[in-house]
Amino acid sequence: MIVAGVFCLFLSLDKVFHTWAGPSSLAAQEPHGWRTPVDCVRANELCAAESSCSSRYRTLRQCLAGRDRNTMLANKECQAALEVLQESPLYGCHCKRGMKKELLCLQIYWSIHLGLTGGEEFYEASPYEPVTSRLSDIFRLASIVSGMDPATNSKSNHCLDAAKACNLNDNCKTLRSTYIANCNKPFDTYRCNRRKCHKYLRQFFDRVPSEYTFRMLFCSCKDQACAERRRQTIVPDCSYEDKEKPNCLDLRSQCRLDPLCRSRLADFHTNCQASFQSLTSCPGDNYQACLGSYAGLIGFDISPNYIDSSTTSLIVSPSCSCRGSGNMGEDCEKFLKDFTENPCLRNAIQAFGNGTDISPPPKNPPVPPVTPSPKVEKSPPLPDDINDSNTIYDTSMITTCTSIQKSLTTDLMPEQKTFVDPKGSSSRHSITGTLSALPFLLVKVAL
Repeated sequence: MIVAGVFCLFLSLDKVFHTWAGPSSLAAQEPHGWRTPVDCVRANELCAAESSCSSRYRTLRQCLAGRDRNTMLANKECQAALEVLQESPLYGCHCKRGMKKELLCLQIYWSIHLGLTGGEEFYEASPYEPVTSRLSDIFRLASIVSGMDPATNSKSNHCLDAAKACNLNDNCKTLRSTYIANCNKPFDTYRCNRRKCHKYLRQFFDRVPSEYTFRMLFCSCKDQACAERRRQTIVPDCSYEDKEKPNCLDLRSQCRLDPLCRSRLADFHTNCQASFQSLTSCPGDNYQACLGSYAGLIGFDISPNYIDSSTTSLIVSPSCSCRGSGNMGEDCEKFLKDFTENPCLRNAIQAFGNGTDISPPPKNPPVPPVTPSPKVEKSPPLPDDINDSNTIYDTSMITTCTSIQKSLTTDLMPEQKTFVDPKGSSSRHSITGTLSALPFLLVKVAL
């Protein structure tokens, strides 16, 4: 009886201690200001306010200027600066698409990460914050702002409907007219200014909400006239096509020299790289993130577009080829297939054209095996006196546990709501009081 009472007492005290310890242990896991994720502009300001960080950051920028990565890492001062900055807010900073000072934010991001990787990775992590919205939000907004549902009439030209919806919005209409005026000329030395065309294309896709831009880029088509309008969305004669296609790896290398283009390409690889661990082949089954990353590439030399006016195949690609790749041919094909044979990108475009963001169910889902219920064997009969004594022992043990829990609740925890103290002083005093009451309770249980 005494042993059972002592056991119940310690069991109850364990629950009490866990209740008191819960809030303080959670608070200890909260990140502190120095390591809280921030955008890179803000991280740069925090670093500048700390002498050690700011001096090491200046050192790293000098190390990166005009040196390759191996030469930089061979310098002890450069290596020490890099190690210090990995513990600063600069290391974990990110940027937001369309934020003020976006270019400055990206320049700061790459100044840190190029020191770590040296641009040697085939796929680079995106400097942008993850996209959490889904395509279902775009479908809902598109139906509200335009009053048109692209899935209602299978015979309509959905790409023409998307252009009409854009014209009903002043911002979309103005920016679309601007890029068309600057891009609607054939590409040659005298008429098409590709740099200006790209500039206004980027402005359109960065400043116009995706419920308009997505409908123009990814509209579903049942006839060739619709598909040709979709292909002409970015005015490819000026913004996309070349008389001679450059090598894809050369195009990628040029893109990586520009922090903005490099960031958009890294974002595309992060959000559209085919994943075989998801039903949709997209990372996190997030179609919205993939389509947004695709749109973010438009307005650069590496801009992707539909290669023809086919209504049955959705093949997109930058205007490049793998001719002349030499011993880098395999890498070139790998890069090109990220566009032309990418199941994530293809599924995302089809999902938007069909007006659905629902992940497809797995084919032939496995039927869980039926597990038979275990047989319950009856215990052999016991003598009457043993059965009676066990029954009395179990009943008394339950009664003892109940009384001890009530005693702890009423005697030791009369003001439970006041135990959570930001400074942690109340909980320490309460635990001390409880420990001092243990001898009394043990005596009480023994009696």
